[in-house]
Amino acid sequence: MTKKYPDYSLYLVTDRELLMGKSLEATIEEAIQGGVTVVQLREKNVSTREFYDISVRIKSLLTSYHVPLIINDRLDIALAVDAEGLHIGQDDLPAALARSILGPNKILGVSASTHEEALKAQADGADYLGVGAMFPTNTKTDANTVTVETLTQICQSVTIPVVAIGGINSGNIHQLRGTGIAGVAVVSAIISHTSPRDASVSIYNQIQLLK
Repeated sequence: MTKKYPDYSLYLVTDRELLMGKSLEATIEEAIQGGVTVVQLREKNVSTREFYDISVRIKSLLTSYHVPLIINDRLDIALAVDAEGLHIGQDDLPAALARSILGPNKILGVSASTHEEALKAQADGADYLGVGAMFPTNTKTDANTVTVETLTQICQSVTIPVVAIGGINSGNIHQLRGTGIAGVAVVSAIISHTSPRDASVSIYNQIQLLK
């Protein structure tokens, strides 16, 4: 199977703690209808079996919309559900090892907050980078803040797509204009919104103005 590189324009990262009673599946579906192009399933506080069961359901939903599923951190879950890809951080499995286990046809994303981390991730086989946190965020309290200047430098230094992440919403996305990013990753601005569809439409339209 040949690897298909997705459109990273609007990359949704899930967080069930922010759903405020909404269904995860319904929230993701609304977000896709509003313009989300990639979904990363992030589950930090569930058992392996529960993560697997959730992943199976989300994979079925995303397949019907032809939207790729990226699993956060868990290589075993990504392989078990035949997800399109895996996203790992600097404290997870080494990217080169993850690539060797995933094989050449799965998407591998790596988080980076410095120029050096970005270059190493690319050399180790990453298909895209998640760079941040760009703005203060409550969803990842241990994230290092990245300046717009560093983001721009990373985009200019690598040949793979760069997705900005961290506290991005409709009120600050304009600050990323001219950086060279391929897209933005959003968590709370979509997941917590009363209308994930409307939030996605608004952010997607602003992403088009960055290009």
